[in-house]
Amino acid sequence: MDTTDLAQRIAAGERRALARGITLVESARADHQAQGAEVIAALPRNRQALRIGLSGTPGVGKSTFIEAFGMMLVRAGLRVAVLAVDPSSARSGGSILGDKTRMDRLSREAAAFIRPSPSRTHLGGVARRTREAVALCEGAGFDVVLIETVGVGQSETVVAQMADLFLLLLAPAGGDELQGVKRGIMEMADMILVNKADGDLKPAATRTCADYAGALRLLRKREQDPDGYPRAMMVSAMAEEGLETAWADMQALVEWRRANGFFDATRAAQARYWFEEEVREALLAQLRGADMRAAMDALGSRVAAGELTPAAAAQALIAGQAGQ
Repeated sequence: MDTTDLAQRIAAGERRALARGITLVESARADHQAQGAEVIAALPRNRQALRIGLSGTPGVGKSTFIEAFGMMLVRAGLRVAVLAVDPSSARSGGSILGDKTRMDRLSREAAAFIRPSPSRTHLGGVARRTREAVALCEGAGFDVVLIETVGVGQSETVVAQMADLFLLLLAPAGGDELQGVKRGIMEMADMILVNKADGDLKPAATRTCADYAGALRLLRKREQDPDGYPRAMMVSAMAEEGLETAWADMQALVEWRRANGFFDATRAAQARYWFEEEVREALLAQLRGADMRAAMDALGSRVAAGELTPAAAAQALIAGQAGQ
């Protein structure tokens, strides 16, 4: 494959080339991953999209919100990429990847690009190579990249390490109001959006929003936030209400962080985080080698027989590798 040609086509905004590039970086084959890295290295470095991570419990309306929000951005003249991560089956390893069917209006827009990807049981709510997919979308000239997590709960904080803004979408009267003071995903969010604030649910949404606004005031203020952030607000993806206000607040927060040096500092810290993650993955890959697998099987049999404790066996394995 001519990776230089593929990179040029991606930079020119060709959708099929972008899809091919994402397939390369998501592939488990080493040669595909190497080609994907070459493509990313050949892309323009002066393009920067606003990366927005979005998390929330299943059924909260993430796909509906992304479609309504994305349509608003497209109407404003922006190019929008959506990277939707679907959960993979722990038994079969398969994923439904049906996000395009839930965003039928946005998927037909020429200025939008939607790419569903399987999580492949990768923890943290995102896929293993979502960050590389974001880099490809930036190189393709998209203005905003929306990263939708699988939506499983309070452990989905990895997306905050690849996004400029982290949005937490909640449903009114979801039973979580009293848990708003919990750490974890709450302290990672830049904005909490209470969705479905329309019709009969609007009073409940108002109460939920007030509860979370109070919970946010209890959290320690972060230096990268101006006064009033993180904040909670109500939106309705179905009625398309509150979206423009939410977008204006997001832009205000990003501009403040840019002006005060936090935007670039955060991206630098994220790059370091992913460097360390790559080192960890490389070390784990060594454990999957034939020699290590045989040593682990032998020690595992002794652990199962009660001859060694798991901790002692692990130390023996590491010591044996260090002595080689």
